[in-house]
Amino acid sequence: MSEEAAAPAPPTPIPRYFRNDAELARRDPHKQLLASLNRLIADYPPHRVPPGGGLYYGPISIAYLFYALHRLYPDLTLDEFPMNTWSAAYLEQAQTHIKDFPGPKPSKCGVSDDIMSVLALYAITAKDADTVKELCDFAAVTIEPEASNEWLYGRAGYLYLLRLVRGAFIDQRGTIELIEDTADEVIANIMESSRPWKWHGKAYVGAVHGAIGIITQIVLTDPTWAPNLEAELGALLSYQFDSGNFPSSLPPGRDRLVQFCHGASGVVASLLSIRQYFPNLKDRIDRVVVKGRDCIWERGLLTKEPCLCHGISGNALALEGKQFEHFLTYTTGHEIKSMGKDGMLEKSDDPSALWCGEAGRAWAWAVADLGLEKRFLGYNDI
Repeated sequence: MSEEAAAPAPPTPIPRYFRNDAELARRDPHKQLLASLNRLIADYPPHRVPPGGGLYYGPISIAYLFYALHRLYPDLTLDEFPMNTWSAAYLEQAQTHIKDFPGPKPSKCGVSDDIMSVLALYAITAKDADTVKELCDFAAVTIEPEASNEWLYGRAGYLYLLRLVRGAFIDQRGTIELIEDTADEVIANIMESSRPWKWHGKAYVGAVHGAIGIITQIVLTDPTWAPNLEAELGALLSYQFDSGNFPSSLPPGRDRLVQFCHGASGVVASLLSIRQYFPNLKDRIDRVVVKGRDCIWERGLLTKEPCLCHGISGNALALEGKQFEHFLTYTTGHEIKSMGKDGMLEKSDDPSALWCGEAGRAWAWAVADLGLEKRFLGYNDI
């Protein structure tokens, strides 16, 4: 009787994170910023970045990175072109496909919407008040009863775009009043929504789809709403696991994901940017942050390709000092190649993106280089 061939063993799954047991290290952040930006324009030039994704991924997200960097590094050039020229080139790539974008709808009206993101970025670069009016007109979509409330696809993300344009028109009273009236209407609709806020039928907790993201966008847009959200934020703080992490959704399930979108990193980063508006919760927030950072330090060296949303770059921005610098050492081009060779890298679906790839890594290096507040571009930097 012939012996049957043994079935091949299934591939060993990549662990979610690797041990943080190496000595503290640091890399030159300016050198790494330049290396990251040069990889970005070489590997993902404007014409090769597929359209779509708003500020989250795609050409608009990269255009926004370069817009932000030009404000921080007005004299910096890549291939002899300043940052704002690169921003315009990536934005043009998106604009050439603008007829293909479906436009905002109640289920997609956050920072991932292309039309609203293009309008916001064009408004601030061209200082065009008519474009601001176009952006504000989309409030009609966001106040539909079935509209989502979270940051990536919902009303909270629209609030970020309104804050973005507000900063560019601070000297134009009529435009500012239009933006603030629009924001008031959107916030009122979020606050009138039934609780808990849900996305796709789940009550998410985290920054991208959940309650902390919604609270953060409301308070950063209009801090006077903070007292109305104090009880809600207090309840959210109580969801912290003994490990320091946070559940992805409610009711709490397994303690798994330590990353910005689902887990301690996004909650910690959010709390640090709104803490000042909740004086009655400051002590509780501080304890949650300390415990959350301990969790990130222990379990935050993720095997997903380093990025802001679900990678080491985002986890680094939730840390401080030498811990922040140490995490960034795992986001260099050399380290990413080494992780790939060792079979310890889950590659990104959007490797050029602000939130999923190289553009986000560049942002984290810029934060380190200039000693900026640890903020996430497109979320709580404004």
